[in-house]
Amino acid sequence: MGEEIKKGRICVTGATGFLGSWMVKRLLEDGYSVNATIRMHPGKKRDISYLTTLPGASERLNIYNADLDNPETFAASLEGCTGVFHMAHPLDFEEKEPEEAKIKRVVNGTRAILQACLDSKTVKRVVYTSSISSVVFNKNAVSIIDESSWTDVEFVRSVKGFGGAYVVTKTLAERAVQEFAEDKGLDVVILNPTWVTGPFICPQIPDTVNISMALIFGDKNHYPMIMESSLVHVDDVARAHIYLFEYPNAKGRYICSAVEFTIHQLSQFISSRYPQFQIPTPDCWKDVQAFKISGLSSKKLLETGFKYENGLEEMFDGAIESCKQKGFL
Repeated sequence: MGEEIKKGRICVTGATGFLGSWMVKRLLEDGYSVNATIRMHPGKKRDISYLTTLPGASERLNIYNADLDNPETFAASLEGCTGVFHMAHPLDFEEKEPEEAKIKRVVNGTRAILQACLDSKTVKRVVYTSSISSVVFNKNAVSIIDESSWTDVEFVRSVKGFGGAYVVTKTLAERAVQEFAEDKGLDVVILNPTWVTGPFICPQIPDTVNISMALIFGDKNHYPMIMESSLVHVDDVARAHIYLFEYPNAKGRYICSAVEFTIHQLSQFISSRYPQFQIPTPDCWKDVQAFKISGLSSKKLLETGFKYENGLEEMFDGAIESCKQKGFL
């Protein structure tokens, strides 16, 4: 794919999110031109200066207003693009909306965007941001989880756990992406990151950063998610997207998980590296039921030659610094 594609144009959907905004930053740094889609609320001014003031943005960033509920609004943003990073996924569902309606919206919206990529005639490859949540949740617990594992939607529905609707829609959307790619011959590569953390340029503290810093914030509601879990740095996830876009033989799905830990290991790490924070004692989580996200294998991704560049130190240094700068700490 060489140098010429390096200067190509990429569309990033969901560009105002944690990962989407970092993706735009990383692509501009790498010399790409970027068409970023955002959802503007009618009558509301949305400050997107954190995107438009990025280095390279004035020359190589175009902003488009697009909405998953009206997938035809994405067509303009795809013009002239060789690649699409499809990251938009509505997280702001009202719980009063029936699950069936949510699924229909997400799946139909995703299919329509893939169809638009096909119709564009310029898009060579789509990198779809899925999630580890479409991989790990099923009854048959195995010690090592790889890309052959799929979340059992009926099992998730039966346990009625935290974020169940998100897990179900994410799983069914990824299934729909795979089916579409196979049926229509569209080149789609899928990334399944675990909890993403690290520095952020978006104005709000991202949910996954909040979860990773639960011990620092003393947020007991999030302890189940970090009892036995895994993290990956936002920049490694962004780099993995670009790497898989550029890697000629990329195929199927790729788990993206850099570091696994237990809450005890995490509390020891935070206490020794950041003594300024008062970390809760183990008593605070002795009765917490774990929401297990561990045993994930990144072997397939690493065998392509991709390397993680960041460990827990970089993740937490970056997250803490961003939280301080934005007044969350």
